[in-house]
Amino acid sequence: MRIIRYTKEYIYDLNHPPTPQAHASTVVKLRNGDLLAAWFGGTEEGNPDVRIWLSRRRNGTWETPFVLQDDLPWTHWNPVLFENSRGEVLLYYKSGAEKIEEWKTYLAVSRDGGAHFSPARELVPGDVGGRGPVKNKPIRLSDGALLAPGSVELPGGAGYCIIDRSEDEGYTWQASRIPMESHPEDDPKLVLIQPTLWESPDGCVHALMRSKSGCLWRSDSADGGRTWCTAYPTGIPNNWSGVDLTALPDGTLALVSNPTVKRRFPLTLGFSTDGGETFTNALTLEDHMGEFSYPAVIADGDRIWVTYTHDRRGIAFFEITLAED
Repeated sequence: MRIIRYTKEYIYDLNHPPTPQAHASTVVKLRNGDLLAAWFGGTEEGNPDVRIWLSRRRNGTWETPFVLQDDLPWTHWNPVLFENSRGEVLLYYKSGAEKIEEWKTYLAVSRDGGAHFSPARELVPGDVGGRGPVKNKPIRLSDGALLAPGSVELPGGAGYCIIDRSEDEGYTWQASRIPMESHPEDDPKLVLIQPTLWESPDGCVHALMRSKSGCLWRSDSADGGRTWCTAYPTGIPNNWSGVDLTALPDGTLALVSNPTVKRRFPLTLGFSTDGGETFTNALTLEDHMGEFSYPAVIADGDRIWVTYTHDRRGIAFFEITLAED
């Protein structure tokens, strides 16, 4: 695949934002062709006024954002949107006290294309941590099941990844933990969170994970995400910030990330034709100093859509058109 054109815009006017800060966007394409994007916004991450916001892109135009979820008394984090096979739009997000290890995952459901959502409920009642999708979207496997990339962050900064499997279109989940070569509390550099997932043509499933070691780590599953090999480092740079990946129709993998070990710039789109072993830069989305981070990427046919945090002030959006080589 090669890029033949692209456009960049912002979901709302950065000079008149609905909130002082915005972060951690998610994007989904609906079956009617509309796009929905959500993010958390408020005065500052972790403050009590931070809520989940949503905007719809209809006929090429982003509509005025509005608060989507305001039915819980705590701050909100990391929304994830997904449309299941029934046409239901599922919204997963985190809410709870200030400490990450006290977050709970909530699920709200829309049966009218994202116009209205049900009151939120705990995804896994009684669970505290990172069940369901933590930052990145679920994927549908060739066997019909859904896999959600999750992670748990512990007191003191340790963390590990869990992958949840759903066989009822995203309502209930069975978790498996990605093994690590040492316990994260024993090795401060070996902290892995916020995986992104894909399935290869042979039916194996793969995860790339954010880490503190200067590169992305990887794990693989040969049984539909039920069990995973011990995580291992790759040569793909990572700056301890989120990444996201999607598979294109020809099997090419498209990864959006900050290909550095420290800063949250530049932000690039890279393509891999060797199963995620290496990525080559296909498009630089941001190349100047700032915070350009936490991307979400989806693809359908000859289009790729990317959203990401733009200096914590707004949510940027790219539409990219592809052609076969």
